[in-house]
Amino acid sequence: MSICEMLLPEFDQEMTNTRKLLERVPFQKLEWKPHEKSMTLGRLAGHIAELPGWAASVLTLDSLDLTPMINEGQRGFTASSADELLNTFDKNVAEARKALAGASDHHLNQVWSIQFKGRTVLSMPRLPMLRNMCLNHLIHHRAQLGVYLRLNDIPLPPLYGPTADEGKSFIEEA
Repeated sequence: MSICEMLLPEFDQEMTNTRKLLERVPFQKLEWKPHEKSMTLGRLAGHIAELPGWAASVLTLDSLDLTPMINEGQRGFTASSADELLNTFDKNVAEARKALAGASDHHLNQVWSIQFKGRTVLSMPRLPMLRNMCLNHLIHHRAQLGVYLRLNDIPLPPLYGPTADEGKSFIEEA
């Protein structure tokens, strides 16, 4: 079994779980944040929607130079509607999944780098880059979004099992 064949089921599950949470973002509270140093709810949701696009970049580019983005003052994505948020996420997931499904073990073991102003900032094989900077990063921010939603009394969907908002677990019902 190839690496991508082993990774795709996990990728699919995490993207499905992430979409469930993004579907609950309250667009009337996009400017809310739990602390002055925190991202706003809208920016956090936008960042989560962007992250699968990073996976596509890791898989399709030889490296990523951040210099043009930073020099041009590019801002992160913040959606203005639920449709825009979910469509952006879905597009990025589809691109990442397609790239992952076509990746050979050899390709996943090739070194990929992030560069800034001619200097390599981070460099590692594509597979750990995907796990660390894409999947784990997305799951980290998804957990933050869950806290944001909880603090705003938005019911949380089940991700790895039932939540306090979705009723009893199968164990409690037995």
